[in-house]
This record gives sequence, C-alpha cells and structure tokens, in this order.
Amino acid sequence: DLGRAMALDPGTPLYVVAESNEYSIRLAEAVHLKPKTRAGYVSILNKHLLPRWQATRLTDIDRAAIKAWVAYLVNSGTGAGTVKNVVNTMKAVMSSAVEGGAIRVNPCTGVRLPRSSRGEMLFLTAAQVLDLADAIGPNHRMLILFAAYTGLRAGEISALRWNRVDLGRGTADVVESFAEVHGALVLGATKTYAHRNVRLPSFLIGLLGEQRALTGPDGYVFRDSRGGPMRHSNFYRRSFRPAVKAASLPDGLRFHDLRHTCVALLVAQGAHPMAIKQRLGHSSITVTLDQYGHLLPALDEALTDGLDETFCRAVEDNLRTV
Repeated sequence: DLGRAMALDPGTPLYVVAESNEYSIRLAEAVHLKPKTRAGYVSILNKHLLPRWQATRLTDIDRAAIKAWVAYLVNSGTGAGTVKNVVNTMKAVMSSAVEGGAIRVNPCTGVRLPRSSRGEMLFLTAAQVLDLADAIGPNHRMLILFAAYTGLRAGEISALRWNRVDLGRGTADVVESFAEVHGALVLGATKTYAHRNVRLPSFLIGLLGEQRALTGPDGYVFRDSRGGPMRHSNFYRRSFRPAVKAASLPDGLRFHDLRHTCVALLVAQGAHPMAIKQRLGHSSITVTLDQYGHLLPALDEALTDGLDETFCRAVEDNLRTV
C-alpha cells in the first residue's frame, strides 16, 4: 500500500496521495474491490476530492475542515448517501497519509455524517405480479415471475446460465452477477461473494422447462436478441417501465421491488427470517431484519395466535386429566 511504497512529508499536497490511491484502486481488481466499486471510488476522487483538496497540504486538512466540507456538501444539495461515500473515500485517502507518516490522526474519523432516508419499498400482490407479467409481453413474462418468486438481484438473474439450473431438483445455483461499468457488462461474484442454492416453485420449473426447449440447454437463461447476456439498463428502459405504466402500477416501481415483493410473499406464508436471509443472499441476519423487520409484525401476529392456541390446548389437557 501507499504507506509501504513511499514516505510522505507533512507538506505533501493531497493530490499526490489521491493519485497514488487511484493507482492502488486500479490495481485492486485482483484483490478485493469489484470493478463497479473501484470505478465509483475513482469517480469520487475526480469529481469531489481533487477539485476541493488537490492543492491543500495534508497538515492543513483537520477535522474542522472536514466538518465544514460535509456541511457544504449537504447545503449544496448532495444526497446523504453520496456524502457518506465521498467522506469514506476521503477517509481511505487520509488513512494512506497516516500510514505514510505524514499525519498522526485521520481527520475524517469521528465526523458525523447525515443519515440516509430509506427509500420507499414497494410490494406487489401476487395478482399485481401477474398483471405486470402479462403487460410486459411473452418475451419477458417469465423474467418478471422469476424475479418476484426467487428474490434474485437483477445482476444475478442476468448472469444465470442453464448449467446452473437443475430442473430435476428444482434449484438454481447463484454464483455470479453482472454489473454495468462505464457501459460495459462485467461478470463477477455476487454482492456478498457467497454462493447459494435457491429452490424454485413448481410453476417456475415448468416455465423454465418450456423456455429451455426453445433456447436449448446452453448459454444464458435470460438473454438478448443475439443470445448474449441481457443488459438490464436496456431492459428496464425499453420493457419494464412501459409495462409498469400499462399495468397501472405505481409509477415509482423499480425492478428491485420485485425482490422486495418476494420477501413480502414469504413473510405472508410465515417464513422464518433466517430462511429469507438465505434465499436473498444477505451477508447477515441483521441485514435482513434491518431491511424487512417492518414486515414481521404480520408474522408476529400469527405466532401470537399460535401461542394462544398452545396455551388453550394445555388447559384442556390438564382438565381432562383431573
């Protein structure tokens, strides 16, 4: 890393550290950063960090300066999520300065950031899912049903190949995901790097069987007109948005809301949060509960009714033994 590569003087301008970090970010592809994440860091460096700090000496960047910068970003209309990403990137740059011996303390540490407001989740009913599938037409009908009843992410669906689908067992192995980086499709690991095996409802197995009979057993399950992987941005613009309007569904409905819909359908059946976590591929049960905990009161009501029934049966059993 930068700390081992060079010793920094306290008067070093930030752009030296940032450019070195940018180089490190580009090299990090084979280590841990996904291409889309790396591209995001480089974009933040060029758009936010260097225009503000490139000529500033490291020792002149203290916590007060960072706080003032955060206030400026917020007041200028920058979203809370973007502010968080920008400051976290700055924090990584300054960590390199600490490791290089130029400064003793990272000025970004402990700076309070604005909270992101959680985007509204939209949940479709089973009937609305059918309405959307019918509105989108035969070419993408199964894609809508597959997304709503498996909970896979858009990139995972695009990357799914027939050799990962076992129709006999009724399962799909989710091991890869596509991301669009600077207009190019990049195949990589899933969001949490974990592989998971997702069971398929019987009706989906039948529909997949029909599709494989038409496309053959090789290649991508969901593909473009030339047989290559489906580019989600094109599908979203050309097919999904018009279908949402045609089906008279909420205008703010996103494709990702089909993933939320899958959770709502599972919760309605009394699914355990751990089962939901495994199906969605969350990194931890905390993520599942944080995102979908507000749906669990419906499940809690059913559990409470079950406890009541258990108590009543115990009373009846005791009366019978008297």
